[in-house]
Amino acid sequence: MTTRANPYAAAPELLKLFLNFSNQVAASGLEKPLLELVKIRASQINGCANCLNMHTYEARRAGETEQRIAVLSAWQEAPLYSDRERAALAWTEHLTLVADRRAPQHVYDALNAQFDAEEQVKLTMMINVINSWNRLAVGFGLFAPELGWKA
Repeated sequence: MTTRANPYAAAPELLKLFLNFSNQVAASGLEKPLLELVKIRASQINGCANCLNMHTYEARRAGETEQRIAVLSAWQEAPLYSDRERAALAWTEHLTLVADRRAPQHVYDALNAQFDAEEQVKLTMMINVINSWNRLAVGFGLFAPELGWKA
């Protein structure tokens, strides 16, 4: 792959601020396994190898099973996910693909049945965060193998 700009070196203050914001959103109170599923699903859609590497590892550390991680791209067909997780995953897919899918009322209704208003905002902010990280990693060709699988 052709070398591209390193965003951490090119704009360190902005990246530091964004990392801090990302950590605040992650610590906002939603359950970590759910957030990792959301991060993985958005990263699958966006084809972000760096974030898939990182968040599948983090999901395992949070207690997620290999089966649920492996089947996540077909979550709609698998009886492995709770109604709350399904609502979050549908919301993630629609917001990640917002130009094509929009945010239809039935998807919001499912979200609203599982998440209170504050949780909806927290989840939406996490979806924004992971999509931003995906775009940075894919755009600049970032991949940090040490952030995922350990030998």
